Amino acid sequence: MPRPSSCALAAAALLCVGLAAGCTAAPSPEPTASVTSPSPSPSPDETLLPVDTDDDSAVGTLAPGFPSALVPVPPGAEVLVSSAEPLPDGRLAISLNVRTGQDAAGLLDAVRAPLVAAGFAESPPSSPEAGLAARTTFSRSDGAELLVVGVLDRDGLRTMTLGGTLAAP
Repeated sequence: MPRPSSCALAAAALLCVGLAAGCTAAPSPEPTASVTSPSPSPSPDETLLPVDTDDDSAVGTLAPGFPSALVPVPPGAEVLVSSAEPLPDGRLAISLNVRTGQDAAGLLDAVRAPLVAAGFAESPPSSPEAGLAARTTFSRSDGAELLVVGVLDRDGLRTMTLGGTLAAP
C-alpha cells in the first residue's frame, strides 16, 4: 500500500484542525470603546425642572380639576403632589400624596367618609401589607371606579398616597 505524501498528511491535518475548530465556541469579540463627546456643562441660569409643566399635575397644591369634594385633603395635611388627568374614556385618573403628623387611622377616616357617602365600597386587605401602616381600596360602578390608599409611617410622620380612576365629575 502506498504511503501518503507529506502534502496529503498536511492537508488532512489542516482538515482535522478546521473541523475541530468548528466544534468549539468562537471567542467573544473584544469590547470596543465608544467615543462620545462630552455633554455641555449647565449654565447658571438653567433650571433642573423643565419649563413645560404638566397641566394635569401640581406640586404643593391640588391639580386643576382634582375632585376635592369627593377626595378631600385630610385636615392638617401638606399636599406633596397631586394629579387629575382626563382619560379618553371619560374617566379621571387621580393621585394625591400628602404628609401629616395625623395617625394612620385618622387619615383613612378623612378619605373614607366622603367616599362611602358617595357610594364607594371599602375593601381592606385580608392581611396587613409589610412596610405600610395602613392600606385599603375603594370601588364603585362594578370596579370601573377604583381608588387605592396606602399610608407609610416613618419618623413620626405619615405619608398617604391615594390613586386610581373615577368617573369624571
